[in-house]
Amino acid sequence: MNLENISCNKSFGGWHKQYTHDSKVLNCAMRFAIYLPPQASQGQKVPVLYWLSGLTCTDENFMQKAGAQRRAAELGIAIVAPDTSPRGEGVGNDEGYDLGQGAGFYLNATQEPWKAHYQMYDYIVHELPELIEATFPVSDQRAIAGHSMGGHGALTIALKNAERYRSVSAFSPITNPINCPWGQKAFTAYLGEDLESWRQYDSCELLKATANQESVIKLPIRVDQGEDDNFLQSELKPENLVAAAEQADYPLELHRHKGYDHSYYFIASFIEQHLDFHAEFLKG
Repeated sequence: MNLENISCNKSFGGWHKQYTHDSKVLNCAMRFAIYLPPQASQGQKVPVLYWLSGLTCTDENFMQKAGAQRRAAELGIAIVAPDTSPRGEGVGNDEGYDLGQGAGFYLNATQEPWKAHYQMYDYIVHELPELIEATFPVSDQRAIAGHSMGGHGALTIALKNAERYRSVSAFSPITNPINCPWGQKAFTAYLGEDLESWRQYDSCELLKATANQESVIKLPIRVDQGEDDNFLQSELKPENLVAAAEQADYPLELHRHKGYDHSYYFIASFIEQHLDFHAEFLKG
């Protein structure tokens, strides 16, 4: 896949590295970051937490702002942070920050001009993990987490592929995109007008569907939400997620935090609790 290392920094005894590679799924060059804890240099295959970032972000936001490396090093967990969309010349884009490059929404687009490149669901679920597990000293024990649009991606991907993950968590996720402006704009562009196709990328709808399924794998879910988040009522709607989980008898922890907003100050304040949450299931 023409994997090229473009940066390397030692951190808490491990290594933060950035790579580019040619993605067959997205038909463009992609960049991702990986933090390898010190245990990965000691002959161990370590589990992986995949982190999905939000609108306008790249692979760099989480790795530089969240402060996750110290606890990841102690727990022996690798972290992989992909970019939030395909990018580059010839890749579809939009003037708005909430559509196009930087706003892939972790789905497989079916509409022009997006479908040629915007296959982020397949990239996150299949292509990227296959590359990571073939290249680095990691195991196939995976967890997934994200923020905002990335929280939406983490929840929907985990709910649709529960056999591939041990746990899922999210900060300030877009929980019910079919009922919020961000989601409606993106889904109309990427998926068209068929509302049934939207439901497969909506966490609330996916949770409700498990109520009628036998032998469904119910992953542990943790969600943290700041109560001073500017997008809380209009875009995020955590109460809808809680109601859907209760309807489906699905294990969900929602932690509300007074005074916290939508920023990485919030994520950095509670990222260690999320890492501890995932470690319980990745190593249990």
